[in-house]
Amino acid sequence: MVFNCLSEERRSEIATYLLEKSGNRKLPRGVITEAAARYNVKNRSISDIWRLAKKQRLVGEALDVRSGRIGNKNKKRILPNIEHIKSLDYSLRDTIERVALNTGVSVGTAHSWVKNGLLKAHSSPLHPKLSELNMEQRLLFALKSLVVKQEHEELFDLNNVPVTEIMFNEMNNTVHIDEKWFYITQDNQKIYIVDGEELPHRSCQSKRYITKVMFMCAVSRPIYDVEGELVFDGKIGMFPFTKQQPARRGSRNRPRGTLETKPIESITKPVIKKCLIEQVIPAIKSVWPEGLSKHIYIQQDNAKPHIQNNDPEFMAAANSDGFHIQLVFQPPNSPDLNCNDLGYFRALQSLQSKTTAKTVDALVNEVMQAFTEYSPSKLNNIFLSLQAVMVEIMKCKGHNNFSLPHMGKGHLVAIGMLPRNLMVNEDLVRECVEYM
Repeated sequence: MVFNCLSEERRSEIATYLLEKSGNRKLPRGVITEAAARYNVKNRSISDIWRLAKKQRLVGEALDVRSGRIGNKNKKRILPNIEHIKSLDYSLRDTIERVALNTGVSVGTAHSWVKNGLLKAHSSPLHPKLSELNMEQRLLFALKSLVVKQEHEELFDLNNVPVTEIMFNEMNNTVHIDEKWFYITQDNQKIYIVDGEELPHRSCQSKRYITKVMFMCAVSRPIYDVEGELVFDGKIGMFPFTKQQPARRGSRNRPRGTLETKPIESITKPVIKKCLIEQVIPAIKSVWPEGLSKHIYIQQDNAKPHIQNNDPEFMAAANSDGFHIQLVFQPPNSPDLNCNDLGYFRALQSLQSKTTAKTVDALVNEVMQAFTEYSPSKLNNIFLSLQAVMVEIMKCKGHNNFSLPHMGKGHLVAIGMLPRNLMVNEDLVRECVEYM
């Protein structure tokens, strides 16, 4: 009603005045206008009050012309039946529409549940399927990454016995390598346009025809001195699998025979081996910090094109110039144990996708620029995330059914409390050792 803005006393006063003027009969002409002028309100407000008062008088009810609104009266909310939703198969609640359909509510109600935090969207990625042997290897890999330190002067128990401190090793002498395809454009790209702007049209014969280049990425853990200054950024190199090939035909852009950069589409064992011997190992030797152990491990996954550590040509290149470099394999079906797959590739992809390459050379330059621009502190955070993953692996006894906990690394960096290595509970370690 229009008279909601009037106080209860004011409305009662107006109703009493109108009833007195009516004298148990019809309200005389002009009284509503007179009352509106007297109480400084609109005629409609007076009419609404009179209509309500007259109705109550006819049925013999006590006079009550309150608005009926006290405070902010919202419509009664429909709360979700948590147990019923839990009992639904995941395929029956993959969209808000299906949630609404299978819970018997409107789409708007289901959407309000999400908006108010009663339901939340969750992306369910496919994880590699692990065998019992895979889980044992993952658990053993995590345990082998631990070191035990004793006799810390500041750590003593009640019996004045040095407390055992278990943490992850520095990981300074491990180089993580992996391969990834980078595409010149995405098959589905989201952009923002203004009203009336012509919609962009992109076409391609097939997704298979989108130009792509595979890169091998090699990174190690960044190193800082005691004052927090960067000593080594951990970036060994980003190596594209490309080749120079003369143009078979001439065009207005270049004559026949001009060398063009073409991607190597078939990544075989000889190609990987050549990249390791001619690019990765020389890059490690050229950027490796002085004073750091030259006994280095190159960690790779179990892809078929990867070579073994006992390859004679690799051994000859790896064990020279004072270096002793070994190839080690991470546990099978464990991309979460390689820093590249754990977050580094995703970060580079995000940086590279901000640009618009048109040629293979431009794509290579953009990926290399993203590799150069990526912050060493963020790379160090990925190594801390790797340690957090191994803690979860120990808790799950080698399984990959876990969510990586958020550590708030950005906040810890800001307040100067980011740990170099994560501590591990001694009871958890003992439990894992007994389980093995």
